[in-house]
Amino acid sequence: MTGSDASPSFRLAYVPGVTPSKWVRIWHERLPDVPLSLVPASPDEVYELLRGGDVDAGFVRLPVDREDLSAIPLYTETTVVVVPKDHIVAAVEQISPGDLDDDIVLHPLDDPLDWPELPGRPALERPSTTADAIDLVAAGIGVLLVPQSLARLHHRKDLTYRTVTDAPESRVALAWPEDRTTDLVEDFIGIVRGRTVNSTRGRAPAPAADQQKARSGAKPTPRKGDAGGAGRRKPAAGKAGGRTAGKNPRSGGSGGAKGGPKGGAKRGKPRRNG
Repeated sequence: MTGSDASPSFRLAYVPGVTPSKWVRIWHERLPDVPLSLVPASPDEVYELLRGGDVDAGFVRLPVDREDLSAIPLYTETTVVVVPKDHIVAAVEQISPGDLDDDIVLHPLDDPLDWPELPGRPALERPSTTADAIDLVAAGIGVLLVPQSLARLHHRKDLTYRTVTDAPESRVALAWPEDRTTDLVEDFIGIVRGRTVNSTRGRAPAPAADQQKARSGAKPTPRKGDAGGAGRRKPAAGKAGGRTAGKNPRSGGSGGAKGGPKGGAKRGKPRRNG
């Protein structure tokens, strides 16, 4: 890891549709002395900013060139179709790509979805941007397939969108130059990964104290009642000899007067004097 917290600020780029406000709020709570600057960028510009050192990290859409950039995938977006509100698709909750066979499907040059074959009928020209394609949908020229976040970003009152099943999906990731993985970059990685404020920044956590004890061979603390048989029950008073003591041996038994009265009295009638 290179660099340190000497950097006076943190610059974060993001592509259209990504909303970094949640992570920015956590940053301000944890590092109030380090300003964070947001830099909006197009899908092509964001890589120029990262490689040129104009930003420290950026939210991008996969795939990413891993030769000089590191990336952490964060989440996958649902694909939707944007249509006029009076379009037949607006009457259902979701569709499949085959349901658009009779529609002109616009394919902007900045499309983030990787289609092996675009459904529907192709337009005569490809719009330059997703924003341009949205205007064409509003004009009734065709429909548009985009990640749900872009449909929300370009929301219009006369348009709506519906989920498309079995369609390519867009994956959002955090990317940064591999040779500039600074401490501040590690701090932001910890935030987007959901680490707590006490977690280490990208490093392996130290073993817990009890794990260290176990590895060092320390004896476990004895539980209550385990030491010296302290927890065993004592026999009830008189129980040990109760079985024999309770039996009264008959005086006429063989073997004499063992266990009889003290003094060893003889059997038979006592002698009378005089």
